[in-house]
Amino acid sequence: MEGAGRQRPNLVFETVPGRTLEGNPLHDPSARILPVCLPPGYDGSKRFPVIYLLAGFASTGMSFMNFSFGRPTVPEMLDAMMREGAMAEAIVVMPDCMTRYGGSQYVDSEATGPYETYLTEEVVPFVDARFRTLAESRHRAVAGKSSGGFGALRLGMRHPGLFSAVACHSGDMGFELCYRPNFPSAARTLERYGGSIASFFGNWESLDKKPRGEFALLDAMAMAAAYSPDPSRQPPENMRLPFELRTCELVPEIWERWLEFDPLVMIEEERYREALGSLGELFLDCGSQDEYNLQFGLRRFSGLASAAGIRHRCEEFPDSHADTSYRYRRSLPLLAAAIAG
Repeated sequence: MEGAGRQRPNLVFETVPGRTLEGNPLHDPSARILPVCLPPGYDGSKRFPVIYLLAGFASTGMSFMNFSFGRPTVPEMLDAMMREGAMAEAIVVMPDCMTRYGGSQYVDSEATGPYETYLTEEVVPFVDARFRTLAESRHRAVAGKSSGGFGALRLGMRHPGLFSAVACHSGDMGFELCYRPNFPSAARTLERYGGSIASFFGNWESLDKKPRGEFALLDAMAMAAAYSPDPSRQPPENMRLPFELRTCELVPEIWERWLEFDPLVMIEEERYREALGSLGELFLDCGSQDEYNLQFGLRRFSGLASAAGIRHRCEEFPDSHADTSYRYRRSLPLLAAAIAG
């Protein structure tokens, strides 16, 4: 909703063909709607840097359009900051990497589809071909919150030739603390369905109102689909959960597969440290009251980055995990300045 005297954001909606996602295991749509927020000055011949803004778990790019009483939508916030000179003009792209399980974690997986490849090899070239972008890595950034923050940080580590600035808001890291505490709840729910993921998921998909108490199992499923897929099984059983159902003990070989994706483990590798060190801007933050214990992982990650001589900004703010889009006021102007033409 527009506020009094506020200009309407210059939003356009493109359809990415999604050839990369064709034939994905979950039969999710391959063609995806791509919201793009164009800067106020996008009416001449000037070219602009690009920020890719990744949605959190159970959200898509369209989620940034959601109206909430008392505060602007993300596109309204961006447009106002650019018009007021609080943020350098940039194109902001909001991709859709949703799956039937709630999200892809922006990784390539045999259980869900090649979403990392989709984003880096299809969406980015699509945007550069369709819009007046500065199509060089030094003019391209990636940001996100929660699963989107994890995705942004991981993409920045894995694709230093594609992105030169990263913002990770409350991103998944420190898997021992952010995922493992939810495994008992997930196991209890799965027991009620006789240990059958198919029975649970069939019921979940059939309900118009999803039971909140069962979300931990859906979340564990989605993470397992991303981190420990099992293509020998048919969906929705095509992943391996990292815990034993009866005792909730970790299954070491599966848990190790999960940890390979943990930014705290990734930063121990020289190639990823070098990628982070090459960034023009690395912004990290988390609420000090985060319910998923992500503040503890962030502190460890920042400490490892500092020890490696990686220049970055690390901030904590007095809030929880939810409703923190106002923090984009802090990060996105920094990214826009770092990638400005």
